[in-house]
Amino acid sequence: MRFVMQILPDSNFRLVILLAAICALLPLTSRAEPAEANSAAASIVVHKSPFCLCCKEWIKHLEQNAFSVTSENTLDTAKIKQAKGVPASLQGCHTGVSQGQYVFEGHVPARLIRKFLANPPKNSIGLAVPGMPQGSPGMYRGKKFEPYNVFLILTGGDYRLYETVNQPEDQ
Repeated sequence: MRFVMQILPDSNFRLVILLAAICALLPLTSRAEPAEANSAAASIVVHKSPFCLCCKEWIKHLEQNAFSVTSENTLDTAKIKQAKGVPASLQGCHTGVSQGQYVFEGHVPARLIRKFLANPPKNSIGLAVPGMPQGSPGMYRGKKFEPYNVFLILTGGDYRLYETVNQPEDQ
């Protein structure tokens, strides 16, 4: 450090160097904890058929929106949907699970998954897009968009409208 001070005569620059050296010696604080929590919240395991192409497209959508995705192929996705409490009327072709407890059934937009995970509504277990709407992530090919509904899945099998997606940009 003494050598640096001798070759850098400008006192302001020496002060910057000194502050940088002090900061480098300070222990790391818990500022990294929220980022760790966000990375855990941004992890999703997708249970899907090994033959389904739209599931792969939905996974790409999630990855392009900073989710860490692991996929598990199964020929019996109904068993997983039933175990996670997804009502039959809301089922889609794949089931995403975050934090081991929250379910994202079908082609749910990444934006709405983040919104849900940031503040899960009381007595809810996740979100669902039933069927395979043309406008949804994994189904939309940039030409024909059809607005679709995203439902909030409540414990006990009830559900209600969470949000209607009216434009591709809303995903």
